[in-house]
Amino acid sequence: MGGNIRITAKSIFLPFKSDAAAKRFAFAYTITIENLGDETVTLKTRRWLITDANNSLQEVQGEGVVGETPTINGGGSFTYTSAAVIATETGTMEGSYGMENETGEIFEVKIPMFILIPPNALH
Repeated sequence: MGGNIRITAKSIFLPFKSDAAAKRFAFAYTITIENLGDETVTLKTRRWLITDANNSLQEVQGEGVVGETPTINGGGSFTYTSAAVIATETGTMEGSYGMENETGEIFEVKIPMFILIPPNALH
């Protein structure tokens, strides 16, 4: 079932919310969840692993995303934007969503790793 869900992620550095001296680097990320199958699914839970360049790991778990538990019809999609703050200029995010199908079966969908990096950090 999880193969019918495609996750894409984009991140952007937020310089106005960041403070290098305070070791605070803020990023917005936009996630699109596409339901490539025919069956309606509902996103129930999220689990994020956020790693900075010092290999410091933050784990974030909870219900839904951005205060919602979206239902995504077959062929439909759901897009949301949220934010993360890390202590180094670069890092990564990955994780999983707990989804429920029409028959009440819970399954996990992996969120592929994506990079948190300011545009000027690439040399």
